[in-house]
Amino acid sequence: MKNRFQDLTSIDFYQNKKQVKWLVFLVSILIGSGSIWYTNLLVDELRERERRQIHLLSSALEYAATTSENLTFINQEIIQQNYSIPIIMVDASGEPIEFRNIKFKKNANQADSAKTLDRELLEMQEEYEPIYLQEADIRVFYRNSELLTNLRYYPYIQLAVILLFGALAYALFNQSKIAEQNRVWAGLTKETAHQLGTPIASLMAWIDYLRNSPVWEENKEIIQEMDKDVVKLRMVTERFSSIGSKPVIQPENLYQVIEETITYLRPRISTKVDMFINSDSKDLDAMMNKPLFEWVVENICKNAVDAMKGKGTITIDILQDSDKYVIVDITDTGKGIEKKNFRKVFNPGFSTRQRGWGLGLTLAKRIVEGYHGGKIFVKNSEVGKGTTFRIMLLGNLEDASQFITEGILEY
Repeated sequence: MKNRFQDLTSIDFYQNKKQVKWLVFLVSILIGSGSIWYTNLLVDELRERERRQIHLLSSALEYAATTSENLTFINQEIIQQNYSIPIIMVDASGEPIEFRNIKFKKNANQADSAKTLDRELLEMQEEYEPIYLQEADIRVFYRNSELLTNLRYYPYIQLAVILLFGALAYALFNQSKIAEQNRVWAGLTKETAHQLGTPIASLMAWIDYLRNSPVWEENKEIIQEMDKDVVKLRMVTERFSSIGSKPVIQPENLYQVIEETITYLRPRISTKVDMFINSDSKDLDAMMNKPLFEWVVENICKNAVDAMKGKGTITIDILQDSDKYVIVDITDTGKGIEKKNFRKVFNPGFSTRQRGWGLGLTLAKRIVEGYHGGKIFVKNSEVGKGTTFRIMLLGNLEDASQFITEGILEY
């Protein structure tokens, strides 16, 4: 029992949330189906009881019509005790002569009452065969009581209410979880930026010291590369700070931003990886926060290098999709992604590497869609041939302002 409990608690519900959702849905369907089946069983029993009651009533009426004995008991205990089942008795010509438990409109005149009886009679004819009283030449029409009718539809209404409540509760819980995750993201990134600030400032001071020291001439190239890495650390700190606050979204030259990112990456990745940039125009602008968008491109390119195992080609295509969006396609010649994982790759913790954190693409999606009002997805991928990620950014300030107003973007 203890081992089973440990196995249950060790299940990664987040990674298997789709299966968990289906399990909950199937359990709900089973519960609902069981409720409907049991209620229908009760309905059938009540219907049979009402049918026997009507036959008893008809027999009492027929007996009363053919005897001259004292019928007080039959009249009070059988005929008059029907308070729920609607009945209409008609004569040989089809004209109603008696009825019980028929609802009429308030202040209805004789014509309206006659129409109500005719309508009820048609419904009764469709529902059950009439009971024929041969001695009195009378037919008794009847239908289910309101209690029986309501009971038949009750489980469906109950199931609908439960599903509606469940959907509302799930939506509220999901929004609460997203809000909590946002607060955690913001808190962690702000604290990270704060913690990095002091050592980076110290490193900058040491580099300035080395520039003015005798070792500068002999180690110029090394110190310059160190300076580039410190600048990069400062940029990383700015990125964390931007995620933890409200980043500034403004027009930037897309080709220039990507070219600067690739220029930084080239000496820091395998020399067996070729990187190319193709663009419809070098003057395309996109609404972005430059440090954050550079982070997105870096994450995708580094993932591509890992997928190619340090050998292959990365091609970045910049396209003008429409007046609204500018497109960036990043294609690699790596191992590819299975179609079933196209969406999962953006989930936190999803990684095909043993030491991977599974946060790079999650962060990229959050930056593109959460802060830029854009889109990012796997455009296409083929196992063994490569993958193309597509990024769609807003191309003008007007559209960005609309997203900012609606609360999708913040700055």
